[in-house]
Amino acid sequence: MHEWFQTPPGRCLLEWEQSRFDQAVADVFGYHALQLGLPEIEGLRTNRMPHRWLAVDDTACTAGSALVTDFTALPFPANSLDLVVLPHALELSHDPHATLREVERVLVPEGRVVVCGLNPASLWGMRQWRARLYQRLGFGELFLPDSGDFIGYRRMRDWLRLLSFEVESGDFGIYRPAVRSEAWLERLRWFDGLGERWWPIFGAVYFLVAVKRVRGMRLLYADWRRAAQRASAPVPIAGRVHRGHHHHRTRQRQGRGS
Repeated sequence: MHEWFQTPPGRCLLEWEQSRFDQAVADVFGYHALQLGLPEIEGLRTNRMPHRWLAVDDTACTAGSALVTDFTALPFPANSLDLVVLPHALELSHDPHATLREVERVLVPEGRVVVCGLNPASLWGMRQWRARLYQRLGFGELFLPDSGDFIGYRRMRDWLRLLSFEVESGDFGIYRPAVRSEAWLERLRWFDGLGERWWPIFGAVYFLVAVKRVRGMRLLYADWRRAAQRASAPVPIAGRVHRGHHHHRTRQRQGRGS
């Protein structure tokens, strides 16, 4: 898939996904964030957490100081990460179920996971399916990467729900036909606006943001409004109370003396 990102369709996909990651993680707060796979996508570049890691598996091309690890056995304690981004990591994993379970393990309660994947129910997915059929007949060339298995949008949502994730948002992108030419990809860009309006679930790529929920746990938030009301409530002034009480007792003594 690293080589495919250098092709015109790959660069088109990369541009859309990078913009979506930039928007999705910019306002996610915490201390520790992790990206699994595909250093071509800077999934955490707009996030402001102080500790951010890029992890790749042992078959991937390492980039800089990337952490090389098995995605099904991450070197992080349970409930230690606030954000995990998965740019195509599940569809490229040899065991996507185990990878997602491991992500759930390391995320803190209310932590977020961001997933993007290629949509098999799209013009690009259909061209890939047709190319695979032609290859069985001895000719043809694949349009999308040959590595990994594409996971449908609905199936991905079901996997997340089974692990107690609550899907916060989900959308699709890139509706233009599956062509290899950069010039034609640009000419057909208007298909994207048309697809978003008329067939939104058939984009070439989907994007999901989900939150880890823990049953029986209740987060307590500071009630700043109530605190402000208490702070601004009138408080009796002790000196006035004492002076008034002293004045009352003095008048009683004067009355007795007369």
